[in-house]
Amino acid sequence: MTKKKEEIVEQEIVKEEVKVEKKPKKVVIVLLICLVSILVLGVVGMVIYHNFIKPDTPKPVVLEPLPKPEVDPTRGDFGIDKNINIDTIDKYLGRSDTVYRDMRMLDDPADYENLGGNSYLNGYIKGFEVIPLPYIIPVNGLPIEVGQTYDGITLFYEQDGKYIANYEESMELLEKYFPKDKNIFLMCGGGGYAGMTKSLLVSLGWDADKIYNTGGYWFYNGENNIKTKREDGNYDFWKVVYHDINFDTLTEVEEWKKDY
Repeated sequence: MTKKKEEIVEQEIVKEEVKVEKKPKKVVIVLLICLVSILVLGVVGMVIYHNFIKPDTPKPVVLEPLPKPEVDPTRGDFGIDKNINIDTIDKYLGRSDTVYRDMRMLDDPADYENLGGNSYLNGYIKGFEVIPLPYIIPVNGLPIEVGQTYDGITLFYEQDGKYIANYEESMELLEKYFPKDKNIFLMCGGGGYAGMTKSLLVSLGWDADKIYNTGGYWFYNGENNIKTKREDGNYDFWKVVYHDINFDTLTEVEEWKKDY
């Protein structure tokens, strides 16, 4: 190989080395441009999201403490509360720390029309769920003009002032319907069933300071009235959140165990 050819070969080798050196630089530049673009797009996206798309974040609800239960003697003999009652209940609805229970039957055998009420559940206050007291304990001592309510099987029976379970699941069901870690707002038609329910719960270990007899639906004139009675006289009970007790699925407590 002549000297001239050697020089030409060396020049070609140098050119190839320069090309190899330039390629990595181009790759790095391209990568940098991509990264910068991604960062810019990310920043722009965050600005658009926070200013135009992001929904308002709900503020945590701070519940005001409830007043301690206090019986109002001017509201009858049922133990209706002085502060939280049928006149004030609207401002205490929808609390996450509270359950709302209406103790009436859908169709009560007792004749409450004689007291100016309704034997049918003709309406209820929004948020209240119906659990019939006469299915939980025997109801006695109603006014003569009302007559007798349901007197069939119940979750508990009363003996010597104490409530005793008829079924192994009785207490479990009671704790399900009336959770001890919540405030419990009770109501019925006139306040009597609600008062009996509070007495039952307290006697079985519930905290009396968390249970409120809010009174009777028959006297409610607030803004959360859900009516079930139609103009044709029939009832839309499908509107009611109703807790039925299916006694056929429960296990009866053996008679000898009831004495212990």
